[in-house]
Amino acid sequence: MFEQAFKNVDDILWKESGCTTELDYTEQTSWLLFLKYLDGLEQDRAAEAELEGKRYDFILDKAYRWESWAAPKTKAGTLDHNKAKTGPDLIDFVNGKLFPSQAEKHELSHLHKAKIRNMGNAGRNGGEYYTPS
Repeated sequence: MFEQAFKNVDDILWKESGCTTELDYTEQTSWLLFLKYLDGLEQDRAAEAELEGKRYDFILDKAYRWESWAAPKTKAGTLDHNKAKTGPDLIDFVNGKLFPSQAEKHELSHLHKAKIRNMGNAGRNGGEYYTPS
């Protein structure tokens, strides 16, 4: 299901942004995966708490949750294309509000790239990973 979405992201980044390899934007896609995962986890925990009659405190404020900026829903439960951030609005939101500190973004990107580089050197396999057929 998400494979096509990431293929679409790859196509856009390669064609429109001039990226040469996936390593050029791995940290961005990793953040997207993390935020999407966190949203799903939070939604599950909130539902469990509701079933138990308890209150659940979300980690992120509502404005920063995936459901608010990436995939807002209508009352009918479908994607609200009028509220989803796209283009310059999305870039301004991500750079100015979601991840506002350039110093922290740079440090996290550096740590992430170092982690990927170290994974490639693990076991001296040069970054090649094979799975059974």
